[in-house]
Amino acid sequence: MIGRSLSHYEILEELGSGGMGVVYRARDERLHRSVAFKVLSERFAKDPDRRRRFLQEARSASAVNHPAIAQVYDADEADGVAFIAMEFVEGRTIRELVDGRELDALGAVEIVIQVAEGLARAHEAGIVHRDIKSENIMVTADGHAKILDFGLAKSLEAPTSAEGDADPEATIMRSLAATQEGMVVGTIGYMSPEQARGRDLDHRSDLFSLGIVLYEMVTGQRPFQGESALDTLHAIAFDETTPVTAIRANLPASLHRTIMKCLRKRPEDRYESAELLVRDLRGVSREIDSGISQARPLMDRLREGMESLRDQRERRWVLPAALAGLVLLVGLVVWLTDSGAVAGLLPFAFIGLLIYRRARGKRFRLVKSLAKKAAKMDEVRVVAHRDPQVILVVEAPLAKTFVHLNSMIEQINGKLFFGARFELVVRENLRGQELRTLLAAPGVVYVSDHAILDD
Repeated sequence: MIGRSLSHYEILEELGSGGMGVVYRARDERLHRSVAFKVLSERFAKDPDRRRRFLQEARSASAVNHPAIAQVYDADEADGVAFIAMEFVEGRTIRELVDGRELDALGAVEIVIQVAEGLARAHEAGIVHRDIKSENIMVTADGHAKILDFGLAKSLEAPTSAEGDADPEATIMRSLAATQEGMVVGTIGYMSPEQARGRDLDHRSDLFSLGIVLYEMVTGQRPFQGESALDTLHAIAFDETTPVTAIRANLPASLHRTIMKCLRKRPEDRYESAELLVRDLRGVSREIDSGISQARPLMDRLREGMESLRDQRERRWVLPAALAGLVLLVGLVVWLTDSGAVAGLLPFAFIGLLIYRRARGKRFRLVKSLAKKAAKMDEVRVVAHRDPQVILVVEAPLAKTFVHLNSMIEQINGKLFFGARFELVVRENLRGQELRTLLAAPGVVYVSDHAILDD
């Protein structure tokens, strides 16, 4: 297959293979970009109905756009071969990061928040992944999570058993046999109980699998493991798992509760939606970051409610609101002037001046709050502000470094009600003259004692 061209794609190298097919890196000759090119395996391609559903589901998934989802570009057939062209994501999988011990609890939670937000968008569109696992989540070099293979699993799944099947052990045996034949899609160690028992499933199956991934990220091991595939399926369907706090005593109880809610055996006992999971994960993130167990701050709850009233990118309401405020102020001045009460304006002017001064300095205060958090990270050397850019110089960063910094910039952007969003710029291993030039310019907020100025 390597060196062959299908449609306008030239296949360059093999990236991986599985029961559904083989994934290659290919070049899109029309748009001159690299793509991940998945070819449906021959045994599936021989079934016209399965091939049709494979392409139909991939086309449906292509309509789901979210930063945490690897985009589906194309789904078609050429020379009798069914294929899907997807966004080529450079980075490392969760599996690689766990094996390399490059994640801490906070980084794990922040990555899963991104993934859950992507799942929420897909679930809204009626798309269920059905194969969420460590190998299907990539973290890019700049710390952003990407879900791979969206929309492919559903189209390949074989018919499931009836809900009222009287013999659960028999359904597990059938699921095992179907999985080994490539009929039921899903990696055994990450399946939900309903997948293990061959039953119908919905979006809550993805949340169970994501709970397994989060468990693995914070403990280094999967919650359900057996000596054989059958033992693992049985554990998923019937056994309770060891609490994460029993494996790592320093993990907060809130993280344990969140994971356990994802891993409930009955779908109706899990989170009803990915949005609710994100809400609780944000609370866990705050707790880990601060080291203090507390209720969600009132201002955070109010701010979340206001997000539905404002567009953080364009702030279309700011100008009309400012004009309305100006009209009211002019009317007040005219009324007070006509009534001979000009002196009554003084309290309002004083309050307005205080509000103006506070609003004008808000951006700098937000950057200082970010710098205070970033200073706790050993790899951060310099924090500088060149509005709207926040520049961080880091030395020998790990994957969790970029995840944490992205989370910090999103937090301060979430506190803005007008003005341009902050942009994160990370510069690695900067030293010598380049570092001196940066430090000589205005806007430096923090400098580590370990910043290297020598060439």
